[in-house]
Amino acid sequence: MTEPAHGAAPQPSVPAPAGSAAEPDGEAAPAAATARFVDTVIVGAGIAGIAAAARLRRRGVTDVLVLERAGDIGGTWRDNVYPGVACDIPSHLYAYSFRPNPNWSRRFAPGSEIQQYLRDVVRDEGLTGQILLGTDVTDMRWSDDDGHWHLETTRGPMHSRMLVLAAGRLAEPQQPELPGRASFTGPVMHSSTWRPELDLRGKRVAVVGTGASAIQLVPRLAEIAAEVIVFQRTAPYVVPRSDAPIDERTKAGFERHPDALGRHRDALFAEFEAGHTARVTAGPERDALRTAAREHLEAQIADPELRAQLTPDYEIGCKRVLLSDDYYPALDSGRVQLEPSAIVALDGERAIAASGRSHAVDAVVFATGFAATRPPFAAHVRGRGGRLLAEHWAQGMRAYASMLVAGFPNLMVLDGPNAALGHNSAFAMIEAQAELAENLITRMHAEGVDTIEASGTAETAWTDQIDAAARDTVWLSGCRSWYVDERSGRLTLLWPGTATAFRDALRAVAAQPLDTLAPFQVVAGT
Repeated sequence: MTEPAHGAAPQPSVPAPAGSAAEPDGEAAPAAATARFVDTVIVGAGIAGIAAAARLRRRGVTDVLVLERAGDIGGTWRDNVYPGVACDIPSHLYAYSFRPNPNWSRRFAPGSEIQQYLRDVVRDEGLTGQILLGTDVTDMRWSDDDGHWHLETTRGPMHSRMLVLAAGRLAEPQQPELPGRASFTGPVMHSSTWRPELDLRGKRVAVVGTGASAIQLVPRLAEIAAEVIVFQRTAPYVVPRSDAPIDERTKAGFERHPDALGRHRDALFAEFEAGHTARVTAGPERDALRTAAREHLEAQIADPELRAQLTPDYEIGCKRVLLSDDYYPALDSGRVQLEPSAIVALDGERAIAASGRSHAVDAVVFATGFAATRPPFAAHVRGRGGRLLAEHWAQGMRAYASMLVAGFPNLMVLDGPNAALGHNSAFAMIEAQAELAENLITRMHAEGVDTIEASGTAETAWTDQIDAAARDTVWLSGCRSWYVDERSGRLTLLWPGTATAFRDALRAVAAQPLDTLAPFQVVAGT
């Protein structure tokens, strides 16, 4: 069983004030929000924000307020409620190490179950009273005069010593601006703004995109819609998912023997870490991954013309490798039509493709991803001299230790530059960052340090080493990918190494004196 951080026991639950995570419809604010000053403000109550708040609370740091613009916690798993939404990492690995869950219902958890898990963590970690819902942060400015961050929020001004940005990279939907959209007569939505009340039974539905959300959504729509038209700009690689329910005996065994659950989680982690080799080195591992994808396609798609349209024309791993057992069968069912080109316009009741073909549709769903490499929050954060974070990141996101930005004192960015993975669980990366945030903040308190800041030299050295490590990986092999900043061509979303290497690198940073924060050798390929 994974022990709580530093051996500390979880804090007991506290009654939920109105407006907190337990009562999203309330109007009153937690008591902490009535003060103008909070030592640490965390922006965002998704996986990263919850992890940071929980680790700080376990160390006795409770002058912390989490600001969440939505009416509930959960981030990605709160927002995405489209039919079929689920994780593509095994459930027992997609959880906090300090809060393992023996009761997942399936090998790959449905989205609603992950959302409930996060709610349970907030309650059980005693965080309810530290989360202020319905609070959008519209401006964040550092002041050298008092050494504080000054925040403008929809609940009024606040200021803090530390600012932790945990807004995530899957928070702002991205969709094309299509000519004729205003003239389209039916509903248009992004997959992350799904309207559950909308009845699409018997309708003709266009799904734009063939990424992770689309391949989950399309089979479910195919069960109820009269016709589904999938607009495919680029064919994805798809490998078997092999999802299955978790039987009650297994759940009961993990409940009784948490050490067995810990070993299972460790085995899953090691299995997924091994997948990193295929991303960085051409060889048998990559060949095996490619073979698995092609055999999966050949086994499920009999029509040679359709199979050719679904065959990717880039190296496997350059874009996200998808998992599904029912996407190809849906395309082969006769209820789904593949349009192997991008959507370029809407016209009345028709969707126009780049091929010149026109499709009559009643509704359009954009499964086109998020503004990940250019996070919108960067346009609302000003550091020393009023410099915008968006300006600092004009050539792509960059930060020392993937968290500390030169010229932005006492700022920590979680789930930001080079802090995601293409082969393993996001929880592993997020926990490594939350651990470093906890270490730095608690040491600042203990050592009487008011301000920490990465130097430009340290940030540049860290970034240069990541760029060098990424240069020969599959992610920079030429495909168009959300991992890569489109302006600079840099790999800015993914860490080019393993999750283990990322954790070790951040722990090495944590071991340095606070007034040094010297460049650390990035060991990205191990």
